[in-house]
Amino acid sequence: MGPSDGPEDGDQELYEHHRVVCDPGQSPVRLDKFLFDRLPHTSRSRIQAGAKAGNILVNEKAEKPSYKVKPGDVISVVLPYPVREVELLPEPIPLSVLYEDEHLVLIDKPAGLVVHPGHGNWSGTLVNALLYHFGTLPQRPGQEHARPGLVHRLDKMTSGVMVVGKSEAALTHLAGQFYHRTSDRRYLALIWGDPEGDQGTIEGHIGRDLKDRRIMRVYPDGDQGKSAITHWTVVERFTYVTLVECKLDTGRTHQIRAHMRWSGHPLFNDPEYGGDRILKGTTFTKYRQFVENCFKGCPRQALHARSLSIDHPIGGQRMHFQSELPDDMAQVISKWRSYAGSGAIPTAGNDQG
Repeated sequence: MGPSDGPEDGDQELYEHHRVVCDPGQSPVRLDKFLFDRLPHTSRSRIQAGAKAGNILVNEKAEKPSYKVKPGDVISVVLPYPVREVELLPEPIPLSVLYEDEHLVLIDKPAGLVVHPGHGNWSGTLVNALLYHFGTLPQRPGQEHARPGLVHRLDKMTSGVMVVGKSEAALTHLAGQFYHRTSDRRYLALIWGDPEGDQGTIEGHIGRDLKDRRIMRVYPDGDQGKSAITHWTVVERFTYVTLVECKLDTGRTHQIRAHMRWSGHPLFNDPEYGGDRILKGTTFTKYRQFVENCFKGCPRQALHARSLSIDHPIGGQRMHFQSELPDDMAQVISKWRSYAGSGAIPTAGNDQG
């Protein structure tokens, strides 16, 4: 590009780094708070400074930090340097396909596979694998950066069933099902403790933790974050851990993990949410060794997306997909079942938790 092709002298070319399209049901909230909840590696003071400097646009117009966002607002963060160039390359990563037609594909995601490229994971992701296996995939508005075909996600160390849209019509329809809660998602989780009752509902807004932006926390008064609802049902009890099924009404980041910790029952071996240590039971040698062996056998949070029910985006028929428990979770559950049934569980009088 020659000198005459660039911006006028004294002007500064701006590049869009982030773009967010507000949901139809978005409640009015300050612009700086809205972005703080969505940009995990940015402080609120930086967002406020950026807005005051004219680097945050709402519907292509610079707005102050106090601006109240509305449904349908298109928010852009623009900066005077280019976004890191990330070319999405197809990569021959094996995929377990549960179902496929011309409109959608259902994937059985293994634990350890990152869903889409991002900080520290610019390759080796599910998106790279999808591009290799299926070619070009459609993108949702506001997600042009590295999320082709995706309407939902699973954490890196969570396994289970995911749906991917292969056509623009399918992607739009599937996104609407997730937004309007007509899809049905069920997870199996091994949690610490023996919850009261056989079922319950956890309600509490979820947002970024103010001290550790890598994790989420529950704001029960709704002063921050987004509303989140998790229904749980006991599947099997093992005295100090319990297998539960979780049904999501909402799909917030780390929802089950954050809700379960807040309820006093962190997921077994969840390092970010305090489940990777002995929370229930005694510390006597045999029991401690048993739990440590279970941690080694399932070296991740014990969470699996077992089933997903959706309406076919074109045909309209109800479809149900299920993923079998992976070996690591299945074996750990079997170990707890045998341990609890053998009478080896310490008596309540020795209980620390």
